[in-house]
Amino acid sequence: MDAAQQEATARARELQRNWYGEPLGALFRRLIDDLGLNQARLAGVLGLSAPMLSQLMSGQRAKIGNPAVVQRVQLLQELAAQVADGSVSAAEATERMEEIKKSQGGSVLSNTTHTVSTSGAPTVKRVVREIQSLLRSVAAAGDIIEAADSLAPSHPELAEFLRVYGAGRTSDAVAHYQFHQN
Repeated sequence: MDAAQQEATARARELQRNWYGEPLGALFRRLIDDLGLNQARLAGVLGLSAPMLSQLMSGQRAKIGNPAVVQRVQLLQELAAQVADGSVSAAEATERMEEIKKSQGGSVLSNTTHTVSTSGAPTVKRVVREIQSLLRSVAAAGDIIEAADSLAPSHPELAEFLRVYGAGRTSDAVAHYQFHQN
């Protein structure tokens, strides 16, 4: 890969970070690991060709052009969180992936089933992911950071919230929430 290609790839990954909160390669690899998929199966569930998925993962392409595919990515992220917290079994996850594959998208804010803990309350990770999804559906991470910076002098708590939940990693936001609960 020459210097121009490396620069283009770095720019695409930075755009992905701004649009999706992280480079798509990292996001897709996590989905593959969490849901026990391979790239071809992930591409099929998302409704992408395997070469397109590969180009998005490698940074050869920056943006997912189809809103329905973005919606499926969000649904898979939610499913992966449910598998991780044990509220959805592997067999149920396989069934849900088939439903996701058939979904035509829809509004960014969907009426999905909420994950709950054994106490009946939504899990912290689930709530954090929903907040992140909502914020990222209306603005890119870079725009959220700019908004946080402009709010910081007069509303420091809101600015911190936007930085952590709107542009940060899920694990950092969960830790932030748990720290402030104690």
